[in-house]
Amino acid sequence: MSEVFEGYERKYCELSANLSKKCSSAAVLDGEQRKQTILEIKTGLDEADSLIRKMDLEARGLQPNIKAVLLAKLREFKSDLNNLKSEVKRIASTNLNQAARDELLEAGMADTLTASANQRDRLMMSTERLNNSSNRIRDSRRVMLETEELGVSLLQDLHGQRQALLHANDTMYGVDDNISRSKKIMTNISRRMDRNKWVIGSIITVLVIAIAVVLYFKLSK
Repeated sequence: MSEVFEGYERKYCELSANLSKKCSSAAVLDGEQRKQTILEIKTGLDEADSLIRKMDLEARGLQPNIKAVLLAKLREFKSDLNNLKSEVKRIASTNLNQAARDELLEAGMADTLTASANQRDRLMMSTERLNNSSNRIRDSRRVMLETEELGVSLLQDLHGQRQALLHANDTMYGVDDNISRSKKIMTNISRRMDRNKWVIGSIITVLVIAIAVVLYFKLSK
């Protein structure tokens, strides 16, 4: 396993445990303390998302068998993180409802149940707008994560194509070397044939002269 991945995983596990504790404590807090704790939790969630993206990028560069195991682990991390986000959203929504209730009480209302129908409608509309805003933020984060995953896949494809080009380049260099060796061998063979032709021609010339000399002496006698 990659040491880089293990380092990110340790940081994530520590951060996740810390966020879970803060969620439990935020549920029993109220007022500014709860609001401050929720802000800290949201900052930690962003950091956890960043660590998951880094682990995902690191895992996709490893061998296929190792990558499959790590990606399965990352899916579990993402599921746990989504559950934690839902819990934070619930706590934040409770905090917003309590803040709205406090505003009504400060305005002189004894209880939201005694407020006018118009004020209740406004409160419901405000809550609905907040929920819609939270949904849009969540959808935007999901699209961002999907875009990052697509970018990682494209990088992996480009890396594979680069490796294929390097392999093809090495193969071409090997073919060039073989062609150069073949040319050298053919050149050596051609030179040897030229030398053999010269030797054979010399031998034939000597034989012809010898035969001519023998015939000359026989004819002279």
